[in-house]
Amino acid sequence: MAIAGTPSRTIRQLPMSVAPRHVAVIGAGAAGLVTARELRLAGLSVVVFEQGDQVGGTWVYTPRVESDPMGLRPMRATVHTSLYRSLRTNLPRECMGFRDYPFVPRDDPDRDPRRFPGHREVLMYLKDFAREFGIAQLVRLETEVVRVGLVEGSKWKVKSRKSGNDEAGVDEIFDAVVVCNGHFTEPRVAEIPGISKWPGKQIHSHNYRVPEPFRDQIVVLIGSSASGVDISRDIATAAKEVHIAARTFVDGTLGKQAGYDNLWLHPMIESVHEDGTVYFLDGRFILAEVILHCTGYKYHFPFLEMDGFVTLDDNRVGPLYKHIFPPVLAPWLSFVGLPWKVIPFPMFELQSKWIAGVLSDRLMLPSQQEMMEDVEAFYSSLEVSGTPKRYTHNMGDYQFEYIDWLAAQCGCPAHKEWRKEMYYSCSKNRYARPESYRDEWEDHHLLLQAHEDFMEHTSNRVSDRCLPQ
Repeated sequence: MAIAGTPSRTIRQLPMSVAPRHVAVIGAGAAGLVTARELRLAGLSVVVFEQGDQVGGTWVYTPRVESDPMGLRPMRATVHTSLYRSLRTNLPRECMGFRDYPFVPRDDPDRDPRRFPGHREVLMYLKDFAREFGIAQLVRLETEVVRVGLVEGSKWKVKSRKSGNDEAGVDEIFDAVVVCNGHFTEPRVAEIPGISKWPGKQIHSHNYRVPEPFRDQIVVLIGSSASGVDISRDIATAAKEVHIAARTFVDGTLGKQAGYDNLWLHPMIESVHEDGTVYFLDGRFILAEVILHCTGYKYHFPFLEMDGFVTLDDNRVGPLYKHIFPPVLAPWLSFVGLPWKVIPFPMFELQSKWIAGVLSDRLMLPSQQEMMEDVEAFYSSLEVSGTPKRYTHNMGDYQFEYIDWLAAQCGCPAHKEWRKEMYYSCSKNRYARPESYRDEWEDHHLLLQAHEDFMEHTSNRVSDRCLPQ
């Protein structure tokens, strides 16, 4: 999809007499950490709020699950991670790392050297990043943001409290707020005719950790995206049968899956019944004990008083200029990390670099009217193409166009071709060989290019070159 409305980049100098703006960053996952780094590089004052007891966001694994297995009750005690124990990255480390901080194997027996490492290695990488750039000192751990509201024209009042503390909390005033709280906590679930009377157990993948609780059971799993593919195969090691219900699939792949005696792929569920039967759209049916929803997540900003300037409508956060700035509130409110089906870390890096440039007065945004016209043109293009509103932030088809656009705004080089080729090669292999793509690959020439690029960055970081002068 085209990136509509591409104004030329404007750079301006911040007067030396102006005190640095004070910016609140909400969340200390990958997006919050790199945002804090970019804001501080731009000379801004930064506080990062993190309700967990360590940095890393969704990459902090815990065996704990929520009391509500579907994750739908508003008053539940929320677990802010969706990692399962067996998770490995579905992208190679070379292309998923930040542009100027390569995700390379560490010479440490306690680390995971694989190209597609487990989740703990990603967490260690993020902690390395925070330590390398001195971000940890900016982070207030175990501090929950209760409310963010606009005051005094363009100022923001942020109310926070120590996690688990019922006291009123502390109010602070900031010039700007950057929301980096992620979107893998609030489950979306499938609407299934008859589900209210179906007698079996339901669970969302947000609360899946290990396969043992499903031993010898018949499980229907809804969804064929990355988590659905991984979890279905993980559960198949323990369950009696696993039946995947998918809206989309490659021709010829229905039925029993290669390499498994207990794994089948079906069209989507048509209905379920009181006797425990699950009917699929092709007329086939099975008697199941568990339905596991690998159906994605909703954006959720319970702390943010948006006053109608920003709305959540069928999982569209809007109106947002380039998925980042609400035109009416720009640049004092911004979001990092909303797009999905992307290589996330490099995208976070460029989004936050652009925000930092604007907040430090080195870069200028278009007028409010121009930004709104751009948003409206984008929404019209989605409508014309028949793209559902809930896919507004799905960027799988044009992420590199978007990333290169951001890079141009910041004065950075475009995304290296090897990163793009590596991503597409991995995607192709993931569908062709879901069992082995992480350990068998044929892109050795791209690895050589990545290594050369990493060596260049060792002596000349991209962030240093990209800061507008």
